[in-house]
Amino acid sequence: MYSRFIISALFAGAAAGLIAGILQLIFVQPVLLHAELYESGELVHFGAAAVSAHPELPGFDAMRDGLSLIFTMLTYTGYALIMVALMGLAEDRGAQIDARSGILWGVAGFVAFHFAPGFTLAPEVPGVAAADVSARQIWWFATVVTAGVALWLIAFGRNWAAWGVAAILLMAPHLIGAPEPDVFTGPVPTEIGALFAARAFGVGLAAWVLLGSFAGYFWQREGAHADATANA
Repeated sequence: MYSRFIISALFAGAAAGLIAGILQLIFVQPVLLHAELYESGELVHFGAAAVSAHPELPGFDAMRDGLSLIFTMLTYTGYALIMVALMGLAEDRGAQIDARSGILWGVAGFVAFHFAPGFTLAPEVPGVAAADVSARQIWWFATVVTAGVALWLIAFGRNWAAWGVAAILLMAPHLIGAPEPDVFTGPVPTEIGALFAARAFGVGLAAWVLLGSFAGYFWQREGAHADATANA
């Protein structure tokens, strides 16, 4: 059982993390590099001469981008450990776990870790106004936990009381509100911030769907292998 858990999580996390890292390098990193040009003052907008929306950006950096890929793979391996553990609990409750059902697990992971906190605390580019980082981290972790519990209750709750608690848990962090800056400042154009948020959500959804599908596939495969070994 332990080897099934570890192998499923490692393979699923590494595969999904590698793809997520590549997608981030292609779609997200150029937006970040563009925002950094405004943060550093190299580019200026509002009141200055018009500037190109397509500046020349740094190319591929083996050290920086390679470390980014490794970090993303480690991050999604951590996510996979959580997901596979929950899959094991769900299987004990009679749930069917495979690559197809894993897609739903991936969507749920995206909602819990990305969409739920991002609904009020949107992804931010460098150079924008933001509240204290510690307060934002506390709010983010609380929102992820409450969203995760709510989704579990929606999936495995058996009565309206459980679903009602789930609805309250989903809404509570947003009714309380995320920490906000006292004033809005920042040199980065709003168009760049909007594009970054959209691409962060898009890449996050793709990565989580892949993670769920991979986790379901490897969990089922390792289970079948263990059964075959036991019956041999």
